[in-house]
Amino acid sequence: MRGGDRLARRLSALVAAALVCVPLAAPAAQARPAAEAGAQNASAPTARDRHFTVTWGASADRQGAGPAERSYRLVVRTSVGGSALRIRLTNAFGENPVTFASAYAGLQRQGAELVRGSNRKLTFDGQPSVTVPAGATVLSDPLPGKLAAQSNLVVSLYVTGAQGPTTGHGMAMQTSYATAGDHAAEEAATNWTDPMSSWYWLDAVSVETSTAISSVVTLGDSITDGWASSTDANRRWPDYLSRRLQAASDSPVKGVANEGISGNKVLADGAGEAALRRLDRDVLSQPGVSTVFVLEGINDIKAHTGVTVDDLIAGYRQVADRAHAAGTCVVGATVMPYKGWSEYDAAGEAVRQGVNDWIRHGGAFDAVVDLDKITRSPYDPQALLPFFDGGDHIHPNDKGMQAMADAVDLSALRCDR
Repeated sequence: MRGGDRLARRLSALVAAALVCVPLAAPAAQARPAAEAGAQNASAPTARDRHFTVTWGASADRQGAGPAERSYRLVVRTSVGGSALRIRLTNAFGENPVTFASAYAGLQRQGAELVRGSNRKLTFDGQPSVTVPAGATVLSDPLPGKLAAQSNLVVSLYVTGAQGPTTGHGMAMQTSYATAGDHAAEEAATNWTDPMSSWYWLDAVSVETSTAISSVVTLGDSITDGWASSTDANRRWPDYLSRRLQAASDSPVKGVANEGISGNKVLADGAGEAALRRLDRDVLSQPGVSTVFVLEGINDIKAHTGVTVDDLIAGYRQVADRAHAAGTCVVGATVMPYKGWSEYDAAGEAVRQGVNDWIRHGGAFDAVVDLDKITRSPYDPQALLPFFDGGDHIHPNDKGMQAMADAVDLSALRCDR
């Protein structure tokens, strides 16, 4: 390529970055005149005033075998903004090592196409590739530059050597993309021909922020995971909560990590490991978390396995005690109605009522959000309000998801721990 062509392409990329809100822009200090940068640094916060906090998360689970020599373009939605982006890759459920031969982070323009000039290489201990043993996780090096809140971040991975079960999140409610060969560095959508509805290997994204800023992790099942909300629209109830937190000038809680798994239970493995088993990996290991929001139990109740009110209370107490021991606040939500669902019966309803009575009055949680009261029908309190019903009588639609998020008193996400 001739020097003039190179310069023209460079100028074009810089213009695009100036006109579009590119989340992975160069550090601002590099773009300022030296005198201005020096004045700014004189009052800049020290490293002790900064920490990492999670801006996106998705619970890992065992997935089917994934083909090797394949690229994955994973689209995720950030919550809190910050600098020094880091991604977490997990091989928690793999039985063999997996190699990430290249990894990039950029900004979605549309579909699999990225904003021009936004796709940047990630490294791991300074290297462009990393091999993750079975059962292990790895963090990327911090990527210089800023990542905006409420951005569609795209992480592109070229994966080799993947054999046997993979690790990922099955129900993303978000379209991502895959293709054969190594196309992770590309910003065009041309070669990304295979849409997919799951995330693979990527289970968290964090950014560096002020230590005054923190995140909430929502621990739940398919209701939290977003089933019956609109695909590619970020209308899960944690997404609505994230937008509320961004707009709230008086809330230091800005990040939201959605750790819901469809079908998940508090006490027993099945659709993902039980909440009690995955609490450390999916919740307490995330950086900058100040609050855990617990909305689980309906799958334990409707499974007809003989789970009692006391069984679930014991499980909730374990979650609260372990979260408190880690220094986080714990918010409990009442279990929502499900009359009309195929597994509904009077015995299960009695357990739900008993559990909700304890959640409201048991005192184990730092705060309680009564989602049962918010979402139930005034004419049949054992059933969802039809206006909120996604159609199966257990999962809220977009309006129901928004009502759930609106019911959260944002001050309840903070406590004195």
